[in-house]
Order: sequence, then C-alpha cells, then structure tokens
Amino acid sequence: MAAMNSDAILPAIHARLAAALAAPHPRYRPLLVDGIALGALDDARADRLRHFPAFAVSSAQVAFAPALARATANERSAVLAEVALALRAEGALPAWRDELYAVAPAFGAPAAFLLERGAARWFGVPTYAAHVNGTTVRAGATHLWFARRSPSKAVDPGLLDNLVGGGIAAGAGVRATVVREAWEEAGIAGELAARAQPAGIVHVRRALPDGLQDEVLFVHDLALPVDFVPANQDGEAVEHRLVDADGAARLIAAATGADVVTIDASLVVLDFLLRHGAFTSDAPGYAEASALRLAPAPA
Repeated sequence: MAAMNSDAILPAIHARLAAALAAPHPRYRPLLVDGIALGALDDARADRLRHFPAFAVSSAQVAFAPALARATANERSAVLAEVALALRAEGALPAWRDELYAVAPAFGAPAAFLLERGAARWFGVPTYAAHVNGTTVRAGATHLWFARRSPSKAVDPGLLDNLVGGGIAAGAGVRATVVREAWEEAGIAGELAARAQPAGIVHVRRALPDGLQDEVLFVHDLALPVDFVPANQDGEAVEHRLVDADGAARLIAAATGADVVTIDASLVVLDFLLRHGAFTSDAPGYAEASALRLAPAPA
C-alpha cells in the first residue's frame, strides 16, 4: 500500500478519535463480583440500583447483596434478567436485543453471570466484538468496503461501519461470530468468511448516553474477490461503499456530514491503515494516532 502524502489527515483522525475516546468524565463505581470489578456505573445508575434488593450499593462500589454473594452464575443471571426488564420498562435501555453477553473476568473465562446485551453499557460490563476489514485490490490499489447502518438501528443509526462487525454472544466464539456476521451483514459465504485473518485487537472505552462502553474488538482482514459485491441479509445495512485507502482515511477523519463512520469502525480502519503502511512513521501525528490503539486505562 502506497503511503499517503497529506500532512493533515492523521492529525485530523487523531483529533476526532481522541476526543471520542477521552477518559470518561463521570465518576464510576465498580460493580464487584467475588471481589473482582466486572462493571462500572456512574452515580446516577449506581443510585438507581439501591431500589433493587439484589444489590448492595455504597458510595464506593456496587456489589450483589449478601443473599446473592455466593449465588451461582445462573441465579445471578436470573436476577439480572429481572432488573434489566425493569430498566427496559422505564425506558432506560433503548437497544434491547434478546441476546445475552457472558460477563467474566477475562474473555473465555467462566461467566459470573449472563446479561441482556442491551443492558451491557448500562452496567458498564466488559464486552467483546468481532470486526472485519473487507478488502479488494482494484487497479493495483487496496480498497476497503464500508457498510451504512440502517437508520432504524438503535445504536449509531445511519452511520458508516466496517463491512462486518458484531458482538460476541454468550457461548459463541470469535471465529463463529465472524462467519455468522459475514453472511448476515454482507452475504459472504462461510468458506470465504473463514479465510478472514486475525489481526489483533483494539479497545474502546468511552462514556455514552446509555452507559459505559468497555469493549474489545477482535480485528480481522478478509481479502475479497475483485468482483465481490456485498449483499446484506438481515436488514441492518442499507448501502455499501468501496473506497481506496486515501478515501478510507478521509472518511474516518470526518466528524460531521453525511458520511460519518462509527467510532468503533474508525479505530479498526485506522489500525488497518497503520498496519499496512498507508502512512510513514515520519508522518505528522503518526505516534499519536498509533497510541489510540492501545488499551485505555480504567477510569
């Protein structure tokens, strides 16, 4: 991939993403399970949990009440399902998915409990997703596919996104998620999707209106045939666009306009461009932009 000549593009990308990924301003209380922090709630959400007998809330932390302190994961999950339904009834959970996330000290570790996906940010629990840079080579240059999210999506409606990306549900693995989402979001057959190459992780931690996003994104690159055309299967994408590396950089630098890219996808695309030499290490803003891929320190 040929390096870009613009001196302004990386500083613009850094300015946009650094602002979005800045350390959250509110004070967060840890959600402790067996003495381990498995979530983070701002004061308003922590205080809301005082009204649920399942929780013991202090000025410093949130934990399960003594009756649930030694409960099984299934018992905790059942209680949290009731709490999530109550929050949903109040309108506090705008993105209900009917899908569960496993909440654990580390990815793949035994779950402390399962939680409705739409409540994950409200509780500030760690989540995981798989994203795929769909690429093809035309006229000797690498191009990337972008997808436009449906305007009816509860999260980031109408924004541009990676060709493939989705949360990793309880009981699912990274590869299985890639293959499933590749078909649902872009019509990529399983045999082709399975060729996606793991390319590391990036970490997103930021305060949002529905809570704290604390998410690890498993990044993949997938080389697609030159004649491949994405075909969405689940109604979550309404448009696809193929752009060269320069166009991709300009898209993720844009903070306003009709073609804003989600923060998650912008970070994944930035990672791709840096890994594939779209910028020289002497380019203005190179070190600062590279640092955005590092895991942020907990607030």
